[in-house]
Amino acid sequence: MALAAALAAACLSTSASAQKSYGPGVSDTEIKIGNTMPYSGPASPLGITGRVIAAYFDEVNEKGGVNGRKLNLMSLDDAFSPPKTMEAARRLVEGDGVAFIFATMGTAPSSAIAKYLNSNKVPQLFLISSASKWNDPANMPWSMALPWAPNYTSEAAIDVAYARAKNPNARFAVLYQNDDAGKEYFRGVKEALGADADKAIAMASSFEVTDPTVDSQVLTLASTKADVFMIYSVTPRACAQAIRKAHEVGWVATRFLASGCANKATVMVPAGLDAGKGVLSLGSLKPFVEQPKDDPAMSAYIDFVKRRLPNADVNNVAALYGYTVAEALVVVLKQCKDNLTRENIMAQAANLKNVPLSLLLPGITLNTTPQDFRPIKDGYMLQFDGNDWVVASELLRGT
Repeated sequence: MALAAALAAACLSTSASAQKSYGPGVSDTEIKIGNTMPYSGPASPLGITGRVIAAYFDEVNEKGGVNGRKLNLMSLDDAFSPPKTMEAARRLVEGDGVAFIFATMGTAPSSAIAKYLNSNKVPQLFLISSASKWNDPANMPWSMALPWAPNYTSEAAIDVAYARAKNPNARFAVLYQNDDAGKEYFRGVKEALGADADKAIAMASSFEVTDPTVDSQVLTLASTKADVFMIYSVTPRACAQAIRKAHEVGWVATRFLASGCANKATVMVPAGLDAGKGVLSLGSLKPFVEQPKDDPAMSAYIDFVKRRLPNADVNNVAALYGYTVAEALVVVLKQCKDNLTRENIMAQAANLKNVPLSLLLPGITLNTTPQDFRPIKDGYMLQFDGNDWVVASELLRGT
C-alpha cells in the first residue's frame, strides 16, 4: 500500500509538472504575436526591421517552431504615428487576440500604447526605444525595451565624456528631435555637463519629425562654430540631412550621431559617404562586414538576408537589429517552455542571465531582473570611416 501511494504521488507530480498553461493567443500549435511598424511615413526606412523579423520567424517555423509551436506574426503599419499605433494595438489585442505586442518601433508610438497594454496586462515586449522610461517595472511591469544601445541618457553621457576626453574645453551644439526621445538625449547632455552646461552648450535646436528638412536648424547651429555637433534623431532622414548640411557649410566639428542612425544604407549613403567620414556613434551591435573572415555569425546573417529578403540592403543596421530582436524573443519563448501565460512570458523576459546573441559585440550580453528591465547597458564607440562603421573604442560601461 505504501508503494502504491508513492507511485500515485509520483504520477500526480509528473502530470502536474507536464501540464500546459496557456494565455490568450497561444495553443499547442501556435503563438500569435502582435507588432506595429512604420512601413510608411517619415520613418518608413525602419520598416525593414519588421520584414526581417517576419522572415526570421518563417525560418524558425520551417525548423519546427519554438517548442513545437509556430510563431504567427501579425504586423500592422502605424506610419510612426502614435494614434495609428493605438488603433493597431487595439485591433491586435482585442480583434486578433495576440499573446503580446512585440518590437513596436520608436519612443512616441510605444508610449502611446503603454498605458493601454499595462492596464490590460498585455506584455509590451522588446519595444524599440532607448528611452530610460522603459526601465520602470514598478509602474510599467508589462513594458520592456530592447534598445540598439544603452538608454538615451546614458548614451548622451558617454558621448559627452568621450568628447571631453579629447577636448576638455569643448563647446557643444545639439540638434534634437522634439519628442520624448530627443528631449531625453538633450537632458542627458545637460546632466553629463553638470555645472558647466550653460557655458559648454553653445546652442541647442529642436525639430519636428514631420519637418521636411533640418537645414535651417543646422545652419543656425553651425554659426556657433561649436567644437562638437550632436545629432539626436531617431529618424534616418533628419540624421542624413544634418550630416550633409554641416559638411556643405564647412563646419568642422566632432560629430556624434544617435545610435539608431548609425546606418550606412539609410543615413550615410544619403548624406554622402565623404560627408559622413569621421562621424561617431555608440552601439552594441556588430558593424556590418561585407566579407567576414572569422565571424560565422555575421556570415550567417548575410546568408539569411540574401536568401529570405533578396531585395533588402544587407548593410542596413535596421535589418541587423530586426534579426537580433527576433533572436532575443525566441530565447524568451524557449525559456517559457509550456507555460505560455502572459504572466510567465513577462517573467521570463525579466529573467535573462548573460544571454549571448549572435550579432552583439564582444562582452555584451542580455541581462534582466524583475527590478531592472534594461537588457543592454554597455556599448562601443563606432566611427564611420567613409565606407563602413568600425569599432573605435574599448567597451564603454553605461550607468
